Amino acid sequence: MSGTLIGDVDAGACYRGAAIDSRRIEGGELFFALPGERTDGHRFVAAALAAGAAAAVVRAPVGDAGGPQIRVDDVTGALHDLTRDHRRLLDIRVAAVTGSAGKTTTKDLLALLLGERWRVRKSPGNLNNLLGFPLTLLAIGTECEWLVAEMGMSVPGELAAVSRLGRPDVAIFTNVRPAHLAGFEEPDGAPADIEAIARAKSELLEGLAADGLIVANAGDPRVVGLVGKYLAARRGEAAPAPGKHVERVVWFEVEPAQGSVSRAEVTAHGLEPLAGEPGTRFTLTYRGASAKVELPLHGTVNVENFLAAAACALCLGVPLETVASAARRPRPAAGRGEVVSLPSGATLVDDSYNSNPEAARLALEAARVLDGRRHVAILGDMLELGSAERRYHRQLGRDAAELGFGLVVGVGELASETVAAAGEAGVETAWFADTEAASSGASALIRSGDVVLVKGSRGTALEHLVDKLVPDRELVQERPN
Repeated sequence: MSGTLIGDVDAGACYRGAAIDSRRIEGGELFFALPGERTDGHRFVAAALAAGAAAAVVRAPVGDAGGPQIRVDDVTGALHDLTRDHRRLLDIRVAAVTGSAGKTTTKDLLALLLGERWRVRKSPGNLNNLLGFPLTLLAIGTECEWLVAEMGMSVPGELAAVSRLGRPDVAIFTNVRPAHLAGFEEPDGAPADIEAIARAKSELLEGLAADGLIVANAGDPRVVGLVGKYLAARRGEAAPAPGKHVERVVWFEVEPAQGSVSRAEVTAHGLEPLAGEPGTRFTLTYRGASAKVELPLHGTVNVENFLAAAACALCLGVPLETVASAARRPRPAAGRGEVVSLPSGATLVDDSYNSNPEAARLALEAARVLDGRRHVAILGDMLELGSAERRYHRQLGRDAAELGFGLVVGVGELASETVAAAGEAGVETAWFADTEAASSGASALIRSGDVVLVKGSRGTALEHLVDKLVPDRELVQERPN
């Protein structure tokens, strides 16, 4: 990063990380005064410096800011330049996780497994885009051997740029599903298809090291397709050779169909619920060896997330027995399938963190496995689905009806379509205009013995509804039927 220093700094002064929010300054960071749609970071330069920032990176110097500033032509470009410089200087390896769902859980699980052998850091929260990933990388020092990071996208080209910044040594693909479709619609308004999402996810490979490892879901045909195209291009072939082993790809799959020829080296078989607690018991197999695993995370979808992490760790040299033993330790993060007890005597499945059509259906299926007098789905808007949004919401209502939910509650304008479709199928329904209204009225709909799923996109903020339902959380034992 190059720029013009304004103000005095001590000789040999160093920065520690970066920030783009003055409220998150802890001391020693470079504060990047980014322009925004609603505000301009230059307004907060003085606050950042007062909070302890080492300096502020600005496009236009701010008078009487109270500390040193570095003037650059492009603040966002300077952030990316510094990220690239920092990556070149760091003697670490990077494992990048992408997919339409499960990125954060897979990231957390992989950090846990790699931590059995190396010093590991992971990206906090979901800092996975062109602003979030630089903040993650710039906070890494020499104490780290592996960084496990999410890499995501909302529009074409974004993931390629993030990948080139991070230059991952491992690229992990969890799945490709309908998500962020609004950013991929054609100029004439034609709806985006799932293949556009697959192409965008494949951009993770643009920054992959020449000898990098690919970890891929053999049970997802679109993941198989995007990896196959990449391998064919590297070999100069018109199409990949079926079944041909490629040294730097490891495939994983949950319960390959009997009689089928699976390319997966890492598999899970014999899935069954854990007794007396949330989670799944299964047999983990890798290159002919197997181990029993007990994973205390709700829903079989988390078995797939675990397999992605396990495939990477096993291929990198973590022993199978170590992977199986470590699987007992993770706990669900709030909003990602956490099972809690409500004061009313109902059981809540808090999956409120985010949603897309396929993830919502899987969440419905997982909640339906739990034993209860009645199953209730509180479903918020699924955002960024473009012109197909109403169709996806109606399908979700039909899914809930087919799975036997006794009550479907919609939250938000789009969720009214979900409620309408469920009602047409004979299901009892209720609807609230927004999360505030649902927080006031939903609790009256819940009875003792209900199993209640809460799921919606980030923009619906259904975590506030969850907080209203259960202010003091207590993990409850899962009761599979």
